[in-house]
Amino acid sequence: PAPPPPPPTPPPRDTLLVNKRKHPRQATSRVAFAEMLIPDDDPLLDFLPYCHKQPRSNAILPEVQRAFIYQLAMSGIVKQAAVKVGKSIEALYKLREKPGAEDFRRAWDEALEWGRLRLMDCAMERAIQDGVHNRSANGMICWVIQHRGRHMVDARKVKRGHWLWDRIHREITGRWPDEEETVDLP
Repeated sequence: PAPPPPPPTPPPRDTLLVNKRKHPRQATSRVAFAEMLIPDDDPLLDFLPYCHKQPRSNAILPEVQRAFIYQLAMSGIVKQAAVKVGKSIEALYKLREKPGAEDFRRAWDEALEWGRLRLMDCAMERAIQDGVHNRSANGMICWVIQHRGRHMVDARKVKRGHWLWDRIHREITGRWPDEEETVDLP
């Protein structure tokens, strides 16, 4: 028996450079950039990027779109993620609104939510570390706790009649719980 053929090698990925200067506006040459490593298996990056019909030299190509989404999830700040990938905020927002960029827009919103949660966790950690002796940290932790709970639901309160229970019931059964089943009798 012949040995099985080797698995196909993945196509080479373009090297994506990211600004490594302390002050991004100082990045004027290739020396100011370092290679950005983006994980291949991140489910957040599993979206259909916008493909330009005739890309120009300054087009936001699919690899840059993925890098932007990755950076946005890391920082939670659009401007910071845009600077990291070397694109303007205006260009990214224009791309977001183009017809055919719906999946990019969805990934952007999801990455922004991940970034927001990361920022809240960092603020909570900092406030806990400095909270005893630092009044501003105490104010920060109060703000985080106040705003963190708005979107969270206590699982102990999710019972029949709760809006979340009703929505899950609808997803599973295809009907709302208050809809009466009509049975046709013969």
